[in-house]
Amino acid sequence: MRVVEEVSAATHPALPRPRIGINAQLLAGQENYRRAGVSRYIENLLSHFMREDSEVDYTVFLGDRSTLESMPEWDPTRNCRPRRSRLPTHNPWVRIFWEQCLQPPQLRTRGIHLLHSPVNIQPLVLPCKGVVTMMDLSFMVFPESFRTFQRGYQRLFTRLSARRATHLIAISRSTARDLTRFFGVDPAKVSVTLPGVEARYKPLEEPCVSAFRRRHNLPDRFLLCVGTLEPRKNLSTLIRAFAAFRQGHAGVKLVLAGGKGWLYQPIFALVEELGLQNDVILPGYIPEDALPLWYNAAEVFVYPSLYEGFGLPPLEAMACGTAVIASNASSLPEVVGDAGLLATPEDVEEWCAALSQLTQNSDLRAFLAQRGLVRSKEFTWTRMAQQTIQVYQNVLAGGA
Repeated sequence: MRVVEEVSAATHPALPRPRIGINAQLLAGQENYRRAGVSRYIENLLSHFMREDSEVDYTVFLGDRSTLESMPEWDPTRNCRPRRSRLPTHNPWVRIFWEQCLQPPQLRTRGIHLLHSPVNIQPLVLPCKGVVTMMDLSFMVFPESFRTFQRGYQRLFTRLSARRATHLIAISRSTARDLTRFFGVDPAKVSVTLPGVEARYKPLEEPCVSAFRRRHNLPDRFLLCVGTLEPRKNLSTLIRAFAAFRQGHAGVKLVLAGGKGWLYQPIFALVEELGLQNDVILPGYIPEDALPLWYNAAEVFVYPSLYEGFGLPPLEAMACGTAVIASNASSLPEVVGDAGLLATPEDVEEWCAALSQLTQNSDLRAFLAQRGLVRSKEFTWTRMAQQTIQVYQNVLAGGA
């Protein structure tokens, strides 16, 4: 038996552990609006890899201001090793230089078998297999919402990455369709892995919520919208709809919560033009830990966005037991389904009618809130991570 074992070991030597690199340059280390969306996707991906996949050696390429120390799952002695850039990669120009020029040699030096680029773009010259997560193609759908350089860079490098990557991950079926529509990507080359919702998003006890309202001097009844203040969020339609709606609902306020993106000045100007200074509340960026309280305190959550790769805020609101109105555009119907009201993004009258319907009908609000709670449980970061690991395994085994 001993001889047989020795011959077998010599004939079939143990395969090396796969080495996977994760480009986590956009993992935000500070509490600001940049922690939304992309950063949370990366953070949840990494935290679940640490729990779900101990058979792989992960090298996490971090930016100069990002960190893993905030993740309770992280253990520096285990399989997820950080490599922090010495350059100020929080600067977009520096980050692009690092990704395209400095990252490939590091991958070669560290013997990386597969690189996962979580935000649309991988290095043009890649010494290993590549998986790219396509967050959205908003720069193709609404090019006017982007600065000239940003639009041109995203269009060129995302197209090249879509063609050259071994496999693509889309965070919604809508984004997967856009990859075929704009770049001619074979659907067989794309896997859809839907994001999830964290456990902190849940219904809270009413005394806790009431105390929160008093602490922040919030009205008993308000509509809540959460998202970066920028053109794609379509806040002008919501503000105009609210202006018409409030004529018969003077006691309901509108809260537009989010950090300032770009071209946000027209939002403030429209509020003043319509005389809504006393009815529209602008609290700015809300830290993640406080978001569940805001969702619970709101009577209705509204999300009029023109385009989303997925749309986490409506999902979070549903998980908190708050009724939702969202656009019927891009990926949002995939998120909300039949658990909320859907309205045409730029139809002011339709949005006004939806606001009236949901604020006047408490039974409908309760019905949709319950449906939202049930539906939100279908979206989990654990499933997303498991599906991503399966993509890695298929790619490393030689699949597309």
